[in-house]
Amino acid sequence: MRINLPTWLTIFRVLLLPVMVVVFYLPFKGHNLTAALVFVLAGVTDWLDGFLARRLNQTSPFGAFLDPVADKLMVAVTLFLLVQSHPGGWQSVLMAVTASIIVGREISVSALREWMAQIGARSTVQVAFVGKLKTVMQMVALVVLLLQHDAETLRLYHIGEALLVVAGILTIWSGLGYLRAAWPSLSADSVMLDESEKKSQ
Repeated sequence: MRINLPTWLTIFRVLLLPVMVVVFYLPFKGHNLTAALVFVLAGVTDWLDGFLARRLNQTSPFGAFLDPVADKLMVAVTLFLLVQSHPGGWQSVLMAVTASIIVGREISVSALREWMAQIGARSTVQVAFVGKLKTVMQMVALVVLLLQHDAETLRLYHIGEALLVVAGILTIWSGLGYLRAAWPSLSADSVMLDESEKKSQ
């Protein structure tokens, strides 16, 4: 298997995960800024690998598999770091609940897409505008929270919390949209698997 440039960028994004975790906990001045920059770099590679794959017509099954996995891993790991390091109080409960909703939705939608692909109906669960808006809101919130998680004043941190809660609400909204699109197939008495799935059973 030959790995093309977009896929190398996706692999690089996965390798940034342990770097961000280590930097997040290292006790040096500016570690929060460095962790946020690593997260932003990962986001840039996410956009760049997709752009290059389309521009250079360099797509591959491995790249198509790894790209969404890398995205979800980066978001999930970042949320876990922020929940664990939260200052405390009722906001920590809200943060944990929001993080659980976001991660739970990603797992559920991924499973739904896989199942819809098995029955040849994946095109019915395409990304909607609400999902894209949720992603933007979520990324901005995570950058703010990474920057501010150990600041003396948590003013901007609370803004990040509010943005993440909004992202959580949009997460539920977009997840319900996916479910509504797939419901005719989910509620059917039986389903017809595509030919590749039949052969695998």
